[in-house]
Amino acid sequence: MSDNTIEIAKEIITPGQLRRFELPVSRLSTQTLLSLPITIVNGVEPGPKLWLSAAIHGDELNGVEIIAQILGRVDPQKLRGTIIAVSIVNVFGFIEQSRYLPDRRDLNRSFPGSENGSLASQLANLFMREIVARSTHGIDLHTAAVHRINLPQIRANLEDETTYRCAKAFGAPLMIHAKTIPGSLRHSATKKGLPVLLYEAGEALRFDPQAIKVGVKGILRVMNCLEMYSDELVADTFESLESRNSKWIRATCGGIFHLEVNLGEKVAKRQELGFITNAFGEKRVSVKAGVSGIVISHTQNPLVNQGDAIVHLAII
Repeated sequence: MSDNTIEIAKEIITPGQLRRFELPVSRLSTQTLLSLPITIVNGVEPGPKLWLSAAIHGDELNGVEIIAQILGRVDPQKLRGTIIAVSIVNVFGFIEQSRYLPDRRDLNRSFPGSENGSLASQLANLFMREIVARSTHGIDLHTAAVHRINLPQIRANLEDETTYRCAKAFGAPLMIHAKTIPGSLRHSATKKGLPVLLYEAGEALRFDPQAIKVGVKGILRVMNCLEMYSDELVADTFESLESRNSKWIRATCGGIFHLEVNLGEKVAKRQELGFITNAFGEKRVSVKAGVSGIVISHTQNPLVNQGDAIVHLAII
C-alpha cells in the first residue's frame, strides 16, 4: 500500500479516489438492512484525515446538505490527506425524522459504545472503530433541538492550541469554549487525542441557507488551515467572537411568549427580550436578560411553561 492508501470496513481506497460505500449496522424487524453511508475522498498526497459527520440526531438536517456541498467541491487530485464523510450517522432517526433511535436513546450520549450493548451503543462503537480511529481531526455538524433555532457557532475546547486554531479558522460568527459531555462523540474522540469542532446552526427538520453557507465555508477554511485543500471560498474570512460562558433565560410563568430580539443581537443586562401573556393578550409579564450577551438561540414555539428555556445568551 502507498502512504496514502486508507482501509475502512475492509474497503481499500487508493490515492486520488472518491469512493462511496455502505457500512452495515442492523436489520429492522422487516429484515431491511440499514447501513451507514460513507464517502471517502482520498488525496494524492498524505496529510490530515478529517472526518465530517452529520445527523447524529436524526432530525438535524443542515449538516447533511453541508457535507453534500463539500463533497461536490473537493477534487481528490488537489487534496492533501483524506476526508472521511458520514452524512447520516443516525440512519434510524433520519428515516423517522426523529432525534432519537427507535428505543428513544440519544446516540450522542452513547459513545464510545460497546459491541454488545444497546443499538445506540453498538452504532457508537462502530463509528468509533471505523471512523474516529482512522481520523486525525473531526468536525461534527448539528442544529438546535426541535422548536429551537441556533445562531451559527462553533463549540470546542478553546484551551487546546490545535483545536483553537481550527475553530478560529472556521470563522463562525461565534466560538464558545465548551466542556465535553460524557457520552458524546466529541468527548470520546477528544479522549483519544483528536481535535474536534462541533458546529451548531439552524433548527431541526429545516434547511437554513445561511447556516449551510457558513458551514460549507467554515469546513473549507479548516481544510485550508490544515493545508489539505485550497478553495476560493476561504478567501472570505470572518473574525469570530469568543465566549467562555452562556446562560439560558427561562420563563417565569406559563403562557404565550412574544420574542422581541433576533439571533446574533447584542443585548444588555435587564434589557427586555420579550414578554409572556395569557391567551387573550393580557397579564403581560416581561422577560429580561439576566446578563449582557449575544442571542445565540431561542425557542421557536410561543407556547411556554414556567421554567422553560426560551432565550440563550452567550457572554462575551
